[in-house]
Amino acid sequence: MRIIPFLLSLLSTAALIFFLDNQWGQLPPLGKFLSPQHGIWQNAEPVDKSYTDDLSLPGLKERASVYFDEYLVPHVYANSEVDACYIQGYLHAKFRLWQMEFQTFAAAGRLSEVLGPGEDDRILRYDRSMRRLGMVDAAEKALAKIEEDSTTKKDCDAYTEGVNDYIRHMKAGELPLEYKLLNYRPEPWSNLKIALFIKYMAFDLAGADNDFEMTNAKSIFSREDLAKLYPAVIDSADPIIPKGTHFLPPHFQPKPPATADSLYFNNRDTLTAREMKPEKSNGSNNWAVSGKKTLSGRPILCNDPHLSTNLPAIWYQMQIRTPGYNVYGVSFPGAPYIVIGFNDSCAWGVTNAGRDVRDYYAIKFKDNTRQEYWFNNAWRTTERRRIDTFRIKGRPDVYDTVAYTVFGPVMYDPSFNGFANATSDHSYAVHWKAADSSNELATFGRLQSATSYDDYKSALSHFKCPGQNFVFASKSGVTAIWQQGEFPAKWKGQGLYVMPGEDSSYMWQGNIDSTENPNMIDPDRGFVSSANQVPVDTSYSYFLGSDFPPYRGLLINRKLAQMNSITPADMMKLQTENYDVFAEMAKPLLLRNIQESKLDETGKGYLNQFKLWQLRNDPGEQGPVIFKYWWTHLQEEIFDDEFAKSSLPLMRPFESTLLEALLKDTAYSFIDNVNTPEKETLQQVVTTAFLRSVPDLINAGKYDKLAWGKFKDTWARHLLRLPALSRMHLPIGGGTHCINAAKQFHGPSWRMIVQLTDRTEAYGVYPGGQSGNPGSPFYDTFVDSWAAGKYYPLWVMDMGEIRDKRIKWTMHLKPGNQ
Repeated sequence: MRIIPFLLSLLSTAALIFFLDNQWGQLPPLGKFLSPQHGIWQNAEPVDKSYTDDLSLPGLKERASVYFDEYLVPHVYANSEVDACYIQGYLHAKFRLWQMEFQTFAAAGRLSEVLGPGEDDRILRYDRSMRRLGMVDAAEKALAKIEEDSTTKKDCDAYTEGVNDYIRHMKAGELPLEYKLLNYRPEPWSNLKIALFIKYMAFDLAGADNDFEMTNAKSIFSREDLAKLYPAVIDSADPIIPKGTHFLPPHFQPKPPATADSLYFNNRDTLTAREMKPEKSNGSNNWAVSGKKTLSGRPILCNDPHLSTNLPAIWYQMQIRTPGYNVYGVSFPGAPYIVIGFNDSCAWGVTNAGRDVRDYYAIKFKDNTRQEYWFNNAWRTTERRRIDTFRIKGRPDVYDTVAYTVFGPVMYDPSFNGFANATSDHSYAVHWKAADSSNELATFGRLQSATSYDDYKSALSHFKCPGQNFVFASKSGVTAIWQQGEFPAKWKGQGLYVMPGEDSSYMWQGNIDSTENPNMIDPDRGFVSSANQVPVDTSYSYFLGSDFPPYRGLLINRKLAQMNSITPADMMKLQTENYDVFAEMAKPLLLRNIQESKLDETGKGYLNQFKLWQLRNDPGEQGPVIFKYWWTHLQEEIFDDEFAKSSLPLMRPFESTLLEALLKDTAYSFIDNVNTPEKETLQQVVTTAFLRSVPDLINAGKYDKLAWGKFKDTWARHLLRLPALSRMHLPIGGGTHCINAAKQFHGPSWRMIVQLTDRTEAYGVYPGGQSGNPGSPFYDTFVDSWAAGKYYPLWVMDMGEIRDKRIKWTMHLKPGNQ
């Protein structure tokens, strides 16, 4: 009879082993996941963990050293540029491996492989969108261009070898936590993954468009109304290149086709819009002030790029010293070089240009095979057809066929339009500048060793997309800015709407000559700056688009013009400025038009708080919350009736458009509600909007959300959007229209201030930490200081300082054959 208990015990043990060794739903195999030797326990790093090591690395050419300071920032000393790139790849992999690979999966449309299809197939649709946009194709073209340049090829080869040497020698317990959670392992790195990452940045910064929403708006509004709703330029704009600057006659002036009025501007077709868009607020601030405005007599350069506030952090901070350069700054895990930083001679930073370099064309296919399309009065065979395979976690593979036209890939067709459970009979090809062959990496590689303005200009010549405003300052006293990119020369209005694709007349006719890109060197006013605002005034010869937020740039220029004897501390205060210039312009308008007699005591209490508000979006202020609700409801009161004419997504006017319109015309035509017999006035809609805000404010008070910091609720959010791995509810002010543009999941991703004295004085901070491991004390080192507006000195270590107390750990590296 003892055999029965034995068999039961054996079966239960076998069942337990089977259960622990397999994945169940979203749960990873618990045996591996909880293993003391290899599981998540190994990701819990002790506070006193040592990073000191002696390593023999097969891809290294000569001996090198890495000195880690108290913040885990590496100071790399290498005897060649190639070895520096190898070490950079090794360190990126050691501290950020999962992040860098996950982002390349996102770029390549492969997230379904590790996350599954998502609810309602949302992740799979994202993957299909990225493939149909041509991200992999674009990366392959970029790689070919990268490898044409012997320097970037050698550097990328070395970087990739460094990543792979780390992966090959990584112990099982060192596998990053996210791999264990999702139950997969890293692939070998490649130069194609570097190119994919670069194109992912291009997508994030130059992948936005409103063509479909604008086309739908065109179907219900007259040209006169469209001009009111979507003006190309607003009066309050303070361009990057000051108003009144003289521009030379254009090298090339594109002309609209003869059919532009009938087939384009006056066409009333409606279209289904898409889900997948990058963050529309990706922007930044940068400026450089001349030595004649600083206390030291030397230039100061500042930069704070506004990107998603992710964990692991977007940036990895480091110093790299080789015989050819000594550079400090931040790098992208996934690619070589310092992207924003400084060397012994100069400093540089970037903001997004925001130019429209992505357009759509309506394609007429001969039949459902989509092998031929009508172009220039004949049926033309598609340039090629790409069959994509999507491997989906937990489901069979899915296949997708993408046709390529003379414009580019057909991103949307009857088989896919980007929405769940939606169909369309139409097909649209996309033409995107980032799909062209280019080598942006060469720009950053050459900036690392730049010593002069001419070096800076030469480095920029390699940069095509995404268009960026590169600010520059040197120890010789030069300050400059160039809006750099390869921009299509467009006729006025080209690309605002989906264009006809049945002939070549709507194609881009050429590019703007790079010498005509907006630029400025050593202006009399003593500073250069950019904050994603319109780059030039209307005297510039080319059509730019219309999505240029004005208010940060307006305030930066105002402040810098007033300042003298500037110090780095002054620049810290300016970078973290919470003053809202949009509210400065809107508040008097609202107070002039509110009918206070219609408010009850509760409403009057909120109105009095608003009156007392000093226009600062500090964390504890309630005024910004009142203003936010009030302005949101005002926009609804003015526009909802007209925009209800269509059930399709429409492009809503920018906040700046409405404010400018009301300041110029209190009888703005859209104030009147077309659904009522009476003619509404500005006073009525302003008052109604405030009355609608009162219940929202009462409700916010119940949930302790009346203070701006709690209402806005800024996070440093993990890439998997897991709260347990995120830093939530950060007490930081600012907002969309503030220089300190911190929002819920988006904001200043790296703040840097560089004073170009004989020994460079620099400060920086970002919302994260050097390690990508949530179990490390260095995962979120800088988050609290970032939220509080504090900075850390950026220590450029000299060889004579190797015994400095700031050095905590040292890696001695030697080639594998020694």
